Amino acid sequence: MSHFQFQTVANIISGLGSIQELSTILTTQNCKKILLVTDAGMIQHQLHRPILKIIEQLKLDYVIYSDVQADPVEQIILNAVDLAKREQVDSVIGFGGGSSMDVAKVIAILAEPQQQQSIQDLYGVNNAKAPRLPLVLIPTTAGTGSEVTPISIVTTGETTKTGIVAPILYADAAILDANFIVGLPAHITAATGIDAMVHAIEAYTSKIKKNFYADMLAKQALKLLNKNLPLVLKDGANLEARQNMLLGSMLAGQAFANAPVGAVHALAYPLGGHFHLSHGHTNALVLVEVLKFNSPHAKQLYAQLMQWLDPYSKGSTDGLCDLFIDHMQRHLDESSLTLKLSQLNVPENMLQRLAKDAMLQTRLLQNNPREMSKQDALEIYQAIY
Repeated sequence: MSHFQFQTVANIISGLGSIQELSTILTTQNCKKILLVTDAGMIQHQLHRPILKIIEQLKLDYVIYSDVQADPVEQIILNAVDLAKREQVDSVIGFGGGSSMDVAKVIAILAEPQQQQSIQDLYGVNNAKAPRLPLVLIPTTAGTGSEVTPISIVTTGETTKTGIVAPILYADAAILDANFIVGLPAHITAATGIDAMVHAIEAYTSKIKKNFYADMLAKQALKLLNKNLPLVLKDGANLEARQNMLLGSMLAGQAFANAPVGAVHALAYPLGGHFHLSHGHTNALVLVEVLKFNSPHAKQLYAQLMQWLDPYSKGSTDGLCDLFIDHMQRHLDESSLTLKLSQLNVPENMLQRLAKDAMLQTRLLQNNPREMSKQDALEIYQAIY
């Protein structure tokens, strides 16, 4: 067995009603004043009320920052850090989708009174250092797995995204409670569910850091997501299936935090940056064409995943690989997501620029099982146009 290293969040609490454990966590952390980081939609729909109720029962002070937006820009983070410092908060709760949790991670570092680093110092791999404030993450979508990753993605230019990747970004605790996602609209359920599947698939085929532990998590994640995504798309109020989706998303997050993702994400990021499509949707757009591109180098792994999802599936490695790609295509077809760039107001003359920008994602492309050129990326974009 090859040498590997595995890291994750120390305290993971999963189950319906598990938000009540937040009381114990905050007490143990000896918090006095909390910054709740979320978005306007959470406030509008009052989804944050159970969290505030617990904080108020503990007689703790709190302040809310709810200006997080999809694909958060630096200024959103810096505004929140200013608020946190002004209010002298001593802990952070990230509540929402991947963007809110990503923002909360960076705030927890930059708002720590002894922290000397600026946001510019954090970009890249292993640049962000201790100390940071205590951090709890509570996802409201079953997709990003951000609650258990050491990664924060920040929009750093008009169309570019940059990663902050370091162990200090691992939260102190993650709470998975499906009561927060039961009302998620079908299109968001579909996009985030596909996103989580992509995390599992790309972790399982990761070129450099693929390992036994991440493989185990990726396979279990994919099985949970494969079974439960159709159930929640059919009945969004199915709490058991919703909880299973959260668990699958979290397991996939643990997997790709340790065996990083590849070309699906590399090609998805420029689409999100230029056209403000959701991250899950952009992953869904390029998934099948990237699987086809990778199959000459990853067919044995795709065949293994097919047999894992359906032990009764038979055939050669090539045949099972094709079955797996067809199986993922069916998930996309049943998602009701728009899967052609031409139908999403993406101009055809932008495909060259998208391919060029995808090549800048070297942190991701190095993990892909097959080396990808700009021409390869362009042909994938053309295939989904």
